[in-house]
Amino acid sequence: MNQSDCKADAPDSTSTSLLQRLRAREPAAWEGLCQLYGPLVYRWARSSGLQDTDAADVVQEAFQSVAGCLHRFQHDGPTDSFRGWLLGITKNKLREHFRAMAGHPAGAGGTDAQQQLLEVPEIPPDSTSDDLKLDVVLVHRALALIQLEFEERTWKAFWRSAVDGQPAADIAKELGMTPRAVRQAKYRVLRRLRQELGGE
Repeated sequence: MNQSDCKADAPDSTSTSLLQRLRAREPAAWEGLCQLYGPLVYRWARSSGLQDTDAADVVQEAFQSVAGCLHRFQHDGPTDSFRGWLLGITKNKLREHFRAMAGHPAGAGGTDAQQQLLEVPEIPPDSTSDDLKLDVVLVHRALALIQLEFEERTWKAFWRSAVDGQPAADIAKELGMTPRAVRQAKYRVLRRLRQELGGE
């Protein structure tokens, strides 16, 4: 693992509580991290031109680097995000992969491998429809992970309010709650979701 793997890079973030659980080496937290971010890292690797098996190797190497230098990640401000930091690690692993494929090309050369190496920082493109789709998938995965933390009625109130867009008064009648309790349920689940994903 390179020192450059551990540098913070860009915006978006992940949960303080998830980071705490990761630093405590909780197996469930690592499993959750891989479920949430594994497909995103895989997409970044594939969008750089790698085949399936090479992309899977980069994913594994990126998460090994995360495990080795997680203690260095700092979430001090809105631009210090886990997702951006993970993107930086992935870019470093992609650079290493292309260097290995090219047999360590000379810096002054104009080879195809050198061109690929220069293009790595440009992926993934900012705000593409694919990125938006991945963000939706990320949110759905996070919701699936946190659902069991809530009572069924709380979850239904949240879902019908936040996802289905039903009025709180209608939901309250259906579930035997007050409209205020419906709004509180929605707030509690969204707050927990933000803890899991931050600003993503």
